[in-house]
Amino acid sequence: QVQLVESGGGLVQAGGSLRLSCVASGSFFSIATMGWYRHAPGMQRDLVATISSGGSTNTAESVKGRFTISANNAKYTVFLLMNDLKPDDTAVYFCYALVATMDRPDNRYWGQGTQVTVSS
Repeated sequence: QVQLVESGGGLVQAGGSLRLSCVASGSFFSIATMGWYRHAPGMQRDLVATISSGGSTNTAESVKGRFTISANNAKYTVFLLMNDLKPDDTAVYFCYALVATMDRPDNRYWGQGTQVTVSS
């Protein structure tokens, strides 16, 4: 089993910043990709940003220039630095990982989610 534990959410005023962290632990061979999705009330879960083990990133247009994803592969940790936050960024942010285990190479795991609330 693989566990993803997020931290760093909270309440911030518009224009402020937050940094999310997510650590993966458990039994696995490798992690191909880690990233963040978000789920706002009444909306579907949307991609925010992902980063591959090789460092390639994919970032949603809505957050480009404001959010930066990074990772520490040795510590199986992914970060999301969120600057210039807007009320529309309010959502539950979920950590995601694509993990190779003994059973299969492409297991998808999710964290429990962390609330980010941006006040106007």
